[in-house]
Amino acid sequence: MTQHPPIAVDADRLPPVSPQVAAEAVAALPPRLHRRLDATVQRLAGVPPGRVDGGVSVDCGPEALVTLTPGATGAVTEPGQARCSCLLAPRCLHRTAVLVACPVADPAAHPEPVAGSAAHPEPAADAATPAGRAGAVAGATTGRAGAAGRAGRSAAPTKAQRAAAAALWRAAAVVLAAGAPAAGAVPQAELLRAAHSARLAGLPRAESAALRLVRGLRAHRKRQTGHRLADLVEVLHDLLYVAGRLTAGDPDPALVGVLRRPYQPDGTLEVHGVCREPVISATGYAGVVTHLVATDGRRLTFGDVRPGGPDRARDSARAVTEMGAVAVNHAVLARGGLRITGTTISPDGRLGAGKGVRATPLAGTDWSTGPVAELFGRPLAEVVTEQLAADDPQDPARAGTALVGGDLVVVGAVGDQVLARELAPGTDAGPDRAPVPGGPVIRLVPDNAHPLLAHVANLRRLASWPGLRIRVVGRLDPHRAGTVRPLAVGPVPGARTTLRLPADWQGRADLGYDEIQGGHLPPRDPAAMTAPVLAVEGDAVAESPLWRVRRLVELAVSGGRRAVAEAARGGEAGPAGPLRRAGFTTAAAVAAALADESDRRGRDVFGRRTDADPDRYAWAWLAVSAHLVAAERELIRSSWTAVPVG
Repeated sequence: MTQHPPIAVDADRLPPVSPQVAAEAVAALPPRLHRRLDATVQRLAGVPPGRVDGGVSVDCGPEALVTLTPGATGAVTEPGQARCSCLLAPRCLHRTAVLVACPVADPAAHPEPVAGSAAHPEPAADAATPAGRAGAVAGATTGRAGAAGRAGRSAAPTKAQRAAAAALWRAAAVVLAAGAPAAGAVPQAELLRAAHSARLAGLPRAESAALRLVRGLRAHRKRQTGHRLADLVEVLHDLLYVAGRLTAGDPDPALVGVLRRPYQPDGTLEVHGVCREPVISATGYAGVVTHLVATDGRRLTFGDVRPGGPDRARDSARAVTEMGAVAVNHAVLARGGLRITGTTISPDGRLGAGKGVRATPLAGTDWSTGPVAELFGRPLAEVVTEQLAADDPQDPARAGTALVGGDLVVVGAVGDQVLARELAPGTDAGPDRAPVPGGPVIRLVPDNAHPLLAHVANLRRLASWPGLRIRVVGRLDPHRAGTVRPLAVGPVPGARTTLRLPADWQGRADLGYDEIQGGHLPPRDPAAMTAPVLAVEGDAVAESPLWRVRRLVELAVSGGRRAVAEAARGGEAGPAGPLRRAGFTTAAAVAAALADESDRRGRDVFGRRTDADPDRYAWAWLAVSAHLVAAERELIRSSWTAVPVG
């Protein structure tokens, strides 16, 4: 097993704790103390940790000092690494509350010591890369590798896997019925325990969803900045969808997911830089990821993502990362290339940085030559619609992750969005190509709106120049109609009204780091400035009657089963009527079924009315959520082929 160097403990923050350790602490706590656990966790959130030899301490009051001594990976992975000085330890409220208050450790970055395990953790330089959507990324652009890894695994889930999936379903159904505000430490501990069982049973997708749900619940309850209810809805949907199908014995290998495997040798490889992407993860990681294209067309990444905050993401603009015996500057790599010997690549397309790797620099090229030019070889709308058809709408972790590229012309702005049209292909239309006839209006939105990054300022600068032609590399936003999140822009080859970037930028500007100035823009074109701006219709998803379904689904998560029942008993007729009149008959049917199920009550052995078992309610909610995802995906697909107004 790979040995990790000792990691310094930050005394200003609590170390991450493995799911199993936190779950065992809650299970060992006497039931009479469960009601006091959430209040104690909230009180300790305002207590600054102190530094002790090899770890941190938390003062929990008179004669109660909890000490955490993380292992070599920087996380608490064994019960003995958390101690309390009180007489009731280890089954005490102080120790349990501190463990619950700690962040949930990523099992891939902080492997638990399981007897007989054959786990192979990744190198320390890459193990911390966040897998969630907030991390954006590190190796999601090579779906082929993941698909190849899953090939041949079509057997039905084993008995252990079905049992682990059933435990996850029960834990998630309880959370859904209670609602996020009521899902405190005890329900979260059940999720963590079930996630650990899923890990032992070899269900990485279900385990990841459960851990993301716990993190989302904590962020929602703490009202953390940047947390969105829609993200919590998405991960709860993913967990119930996967757990429900696995429990029923569905043999689809995509439900199992792909276990992280070691980096594999890949011989000698030449890679060319595309752009840099800042990473700010909700799980406490930050840094930079450089996107690369190999001469054989493979999309690869090389990252420096470690524990840290937005400052680290900003400061990583010119970060130097070790690749074997070579120091790689991300700013140089993104505009140049490397010839690498002794290459190691992970199954998801990340370049390794082992001791045997050797690399020599290659001359930089712009986007119009070499393998990078293939990003712009097909119409953007065609690539996006193909990607939407290939992605599984029920798998949010894989939706909209591949890089796309295209040549656009800016036509205006709405809020923080740049409105653009795709340019027609070919060079016979003069130096400034016209937009595709009947093509859609494309919205460019900031990939990350954090004020320490330059995304928002750069898009505002571009929006102020109608008629500007730009070459864009970014990602499809799978949740918004006709929307791309650009990572970098460059000049359109041969165009007059296009960007004029410095020569050392190699024809590209990384929107998160490089600042586009007035001198980088062409002289204003009076004809373009006075031309009428298209009368752009609103977002087809946001303005469709499906917003009623979205509101119902989110109400169920934010308020629980009783909130849905109260809304259904209100004076309004509910969402079913307007949906049915608008032609969304299936959406109306599943929404009405959820409302009916939410108000169904049972009786205990004494005849008293109680809430019914959460199982049927969870299935009803999942039916509404799954239909909503599929319907919105179809609206998004159609937005890329719709004819704009004006």
